[in-house]
Amino acid sequence: MQILRTFWNSPIGPKTTHFWGPLLNWSIPIAAFVDTKKPPEQISGNMTAVMCVYSAMFMRFSWMVRPRNYHLLACHVSNETVQLYQLSRWLKAQGHESNLEQKINEEAAKTQ
Repeated sequence: MQILRTFWNSPIGPKTTHFWGPLLNWSIPIAAFVDTKKPPEQISGNMTAVMCVYSAMFMRFSWMVRPRNYHLLACHVSNETVQLYQLSRWLKAQGHESNLEQKINEEAAKTQ
């Protein structure tokens, strides 16, 4: 019972936004994970890039805020991972990967 009381009254407990913010924020990486089953043509490259920047910024925030919010950090690390995967799927669908490989091969041929 004492453990629950301590958690309830802690600076990152359910009485604070340090608890509820990350809890509700988990909906973003969960939705992105569910979207990995959809075709890459339905991915918005701009929005996915924005989500990558957003999660990177909030990973830093969650590390720098006092008390450190490990729950928020885990949420944004998960979101960053899934968003980067989605961005890679979008880039492959747009043909950016094959263009990059062609440029690398051309540069390698020039140096030989």
